[in-house]
Amino acid sequence: MTDSNALDPEDRKIVTLARSARARNGVPEGAAVRDETGRTYVAATVELPSLRLSALRTAVAMAVASGAESLEAAAVVTASETADEADLAAVRDLGGAGTPVLVASPDGTVRRTVSAG
Repeated sequence: MTDSNALDPEDRKIVTLARSARARNGVPEGAAVRDETGRTYVAATVELPSLRLSALRTAVAMAVASGAESLEAAAVVTASETADEADLAAVRDLGGAGTPVLVASPDGTVRRTVSAG
C-alpha cells in the first residue's frame, strides 16, 4: 500500500475527488482522471436499466466529451483489489499505455499504481 500523503499533490487530488464521488453517490466506485492540461473529470458508477458504466470509463468519456486529447493520470476508488481490464483499456485509449492508474480502497489508501498498458 502507498501512503496517500506521499503522493504527488495532483495525484492525491484525483484520489480525493474519486473517493468523494463514490461516497456522495453511494455507488461501488468513484473515479477521476487528469488531462494533459491539468483539468480533472470526476465520475461515479452509472447503473441504469439500459446503461451500465464503470466510474473510470465514465470519467474517461467525460474527458473525451470535454475535448481532452490525452491523460496524465487516473484514479479509481473501489473495493476491488485492482482496476478492471476494460477500464484500463479506456485509459490507455486516451492516455497511452504508460498512463498511471491509482487504485485506492474506499478509505482513500492507494493499494497500488498500475500502468494502463
